[in-house]
Amino acid sequence: MIKVFLVEDEKIIRKSIKNNVKWEENGFEFAGEAPDGEMALPMIEKLHPDIVITDIKMPFMDGLELSDILKKKMPKIQIIILSGYGEFDYAKEAIKIGVTDYLTKPVTGEQLLEALNKVKQKLDKKKDRKKI
Repeated sequence: MIKVFLVEDEKIIRKSIKNNVKWEENGFEFAGEAPDGEMALPMIEKLHPDIVITDIKMPFMDGLELSDILKKKMPKIQIIILSGYGEFDYAKEAIKIGVTDYLTKPVTGEQLLEALNKVKQKLDKKKDRKKI
């Protein structure tokens, strides 16, 4: 199973994402959650999820800073950014950091699952290449 960790400061959105995606049914394990990057970082380092879904604007440590740190410490980690901001500068910075996908809020469970499945296919291809 592919482990997914969620970082989102808005409790309602975090709860909605957690409860509206059929994680196990789609081959994912919901590994954990945190309300900001500062709290998430040690949890992610301990749990080693395959995918991190993170909001971009949060208190203490935002999603871009968290993504940058994670990509340096765990280069294989896949990151999906959630943003209420469609601003090009955020997307450009996310691309520079190496995030996998960038979704604008509000995001439906279906849209998120589609992004997760793309990442899952990417991870599966990498695993297949290692076997050869």
